[in-house]
Amino acid sequence: MTASDDRPGEDLKQAVARPVSFWQTVRAVAWSFFGVRRGADHEKDMAGLNPVHVIIAGVIGAALFVLVLVLLVQWVVGSGAAGG
Repeated sequence: MTASDDRPGEDLKQAVARPVSFWQTVRAVAWSFFGVRRGADHEKDMAGLNPVHVIIAGVIGAALFVLVLVLLVQWVVGSGAAGG
């Protein structure tokens, strides 16, 4: 048992201080949206990613995904390809 085990939140502080760049996190989150990732690369990313960056990148990725879907639906409906 180390001194950091006695203080709540120390693990989170250490995780937030990880030196992985935000762009590396965006890449890892993009792979997770795509759903294909090698196990070894996934484990490496999970060991080094900053959880705050993961949350931010996930929210941005989800918002972009929804925006693309909305624009795609508007384009299909507007072009008349949707029916009748």
